[in-house]
Amino acid sequence: MSSTKIPVFLLTGFLGSGKTTLLNAALKTPTLANTAVVVNELGEIGIDHLIIAQAIDNVVLLDAGCLCCVNTGALHETLADLLARRGSGALPPFERVIIETSGASDPAPLLNVLLGHPLVTGGYALEATICVIDAQHFMAAREKYPELDKQAALADRIVFAKTDLADPAPVEACLAQLNPDAELLRAASAAAAFSACARRHRPSAPLASMGPLRARFHSSGIRAFSFRLKDSVTWAGWSAWSRYVAEQFGAGLLRVKGLIKIAETGEIVLVDGVQGVFHRPQRFRDWPDTDHGNRLVCIARDIEPADIAFTLPALYTEAGIQVRYSRQDIERLHEQPLMEAGP
Repeated sequence: MSSTKIPVFLLTGFLGSGKTTLLNAALKTPTLANTAVVVNELGEIGIDHLIIAQAIDNVVLLDAGCLCCVNTGALHETLADLLARRGSGALPPFERVIIETSGASDPAPLLNVLLGHPLVTGGYALEATICVIDAQHFMAAREKYPELDKQAALADRIVFAKTDLADPAPVEACLAQLNPDAELLRAASAAAAFSACARRHRPSAPLASMGPLRARFHSSGIRAFSFRLKDSVTWAGWSAWSRYVAEQFGAGLLRVKGLIKIAETGEIVLVDGVQGVFHRPQRFRDWPDTDHGNRLVCIARDIEPADIAFTLPALYTEAGIQVRYSRQDIERLHEQPLMEAGP
């Protein structure tokens, strides 16, 4: 991630999960003092922004309504306005932005704005999606509200709240299957709140340390699986593959994240896609961690791991050409092994 861009944290979690409490604790941490906060609430009268600790002055409340379905456009406008006001001196020189969404929000449209809108990506970079989970009520609530599973599945970091009221172990076990590559934290202290909202300066540890091919099934139809790629990927291959899976799986492919080496240039890129929309990769001069292996993490709903594995030969398309694959085309590519065997 470029150090010149302002890191953005997307804070999600279902109604009453404890998002505002976590944010309150984080803002009391001295290291996070220079933070701009964008709060979105359901209803005509905003309350949450009044609850947030007065550790900072630059708290912006979006217009009433669910950000994901009513005010998605307002998000990029608000972030652009914050940047302009920061540049003019109307706001303090904040070092990060935390966006607290309403409890009913689908984070996917917001992620696509943060990852791909030019008014956002010019000055900001998404650092992490944080999902707060209510340890007391999650297991019962998720049967009634499928939004909980999706919020957790799209998160980079999961924070368990209300652990003083319920044992979080069963919830942790459930979410370890739903999103095995998310970092799990317990919000029992301000230190945990700080850790959730802190910049890492590199891809999250779970992505960096993930193992070879594995898949986990969840009752909601969401599967999380990862692929360890044997060889470097071409730019032509990444373009062909991302186009093919977007057309084939669309919104069912909830999230794709990966670290891959580009064959033509030797550079390392962090790739990211949300619900079939892929965004400009982030470039690194070298591997950002000690694991120098090409890997992809996929989180999908009602898609078999084999369906994704079938598409991987497209990643090795000959450099310098443009191709639009059909299923029959990819079948003809299946002559060479592409992945390291699992354990």
